Parts: sequence; C-alpha cells; structure tokens
Amino acid sequence: MRILAFDSASSGCSAAAWEDGRIRARRHEIMGRGQSEALLPMIQDTLSRADWGFSDVELFAVTVGPGAFTGIRIGLAAARALSLASGRPCLGVTTLEAVAEGVPEAERAGTHVMAALDTKRSDLYAQVFDEGLQPLGSAGAVPMDALASMIPAGPSVVIVGDGADRAAHALAAGGLEPWLSAASGVPDAALVADIAGRRWRPGRTPEPPAPLYLRPPDVTVSAGSGPLRT
Repeated sequence: MRILAFDSASSGCSAAAWEDGRIRARRHEIMGRGQSEALLPMIQDTLSRADWGFSDVELFAVTVGPGAFTGIRIGLAAARALSLASGRPCLGVTTLEAVAEGVPEAERAGTHVMAALDTKRSDLYAQVFDEGLQPLGSAGAVPMDALASMIPAGPSVVIVGDGADRAAHALAAGGLEPWLSAASGVPDAALVADIAGRRWRPGRTPEPPAPLYLRPPDVTVSAGSGPLRT
C-alpha cells in the first residue's frame, strides 16, 4: 500500500510517502505561516525523493483539523484536487489523533494521553485517548478549568501538543498528576500516514474528508461589500 500524507493545519507543514509500514520519503518544517506556498512544492519533492509519480499513490491522507482555519483549507483543497485528478481515494485524520500518535508506547503504558493544541485564545483544542490511542471522548475547544473533567479516571496523564505546558498547569491545579511527553507537539505527515495505513480498508469508497472546525472562523464584514475576511 502506498500512501501520500500531508499536513498544513497548524504550526508546521509536512509531507510523507509511506509504503507498507515504512516511510520512503518525508519533509517536515515548522512554520507559523506560508503553508499555502510551501505545501505543493513539499509534496512534489517528497514524491521525487520516493521515486513516485502521482499515479503510484494508492491513497491520499490529510489532516482535517482542528487548527488554523486557512491551513486546514489549504490541505483539504490539495487533497481533494489530487484525489479527483488521480481517481484515488482520500482519507482524513484529525490533528489531535496525529499528535497523540507520536507519544511512544512506553510513555503511554498504563495511563491516558491528552492531546492539547494551542488555539491562540484562552482555551485549548483537546482530546483524551487511552493507552492504545483509542478516543475516550470527542475533541473540543475546552476552557482551561474544564480540562481535568475530561480525564475519565486515574490520577496520571501524559500530555502532548503545543498546548501541553498550559494543559499541564491546568490539570495539576485540578488535582491530577500530568507529565509532558517527549514527542513533538506538531502534527507530522509520517504519523498521519501510519494512522491512515491502519484505518484504510481496501475496496471502500469513503466520503471526501471534511474540515473539523471546533468553532466558527473569526471574520469581519465590510459594510455594503463583498466577501468575508478570515
């Protein structure tokens, strides 16, 4: 199985060529902005490094959010265009799943995993998983004082994501014993591909991936004029 995965939904941009459980090629850069210019050249470079053409890809995988409104749209637009042009299916993976996937098995043994991403506001995008990375609840834009209530049982939790420091302080204040994962807090296309490889079932025809927006975008409307500005 050959999967081309990519991410542009948060504070990074990445692409990975995955074949039967092995990464053939990968690009990953941290960037606060500029994903719209970087993503397609990064995808092309990753394909070149893997010695693939678009016709060699059997499945596209892309992050669907939560994250930056513009970054999510960039990734989904690219995924849908490539899927349509090639006739290959496309599968969506959330940024919270991708970040949680990076936590090593030894770190999550016997505990819960909280993926926490910065919203640039007073809350966090968060979701809790069990040690096998099965979701224990839905993703949400969660106020800091409500994070502790997301943990079903037990005093310990390992936290991952670029909002991990803030989450750890809030959970400690709520009587829990959090610690920070050594894993990266930014989604990585290589991990998106791993998830897609496990999730994909040959012969299925999935719906095109849809964005996961946990709140409406910030917009303003100019009086008597045109389009909304994000």
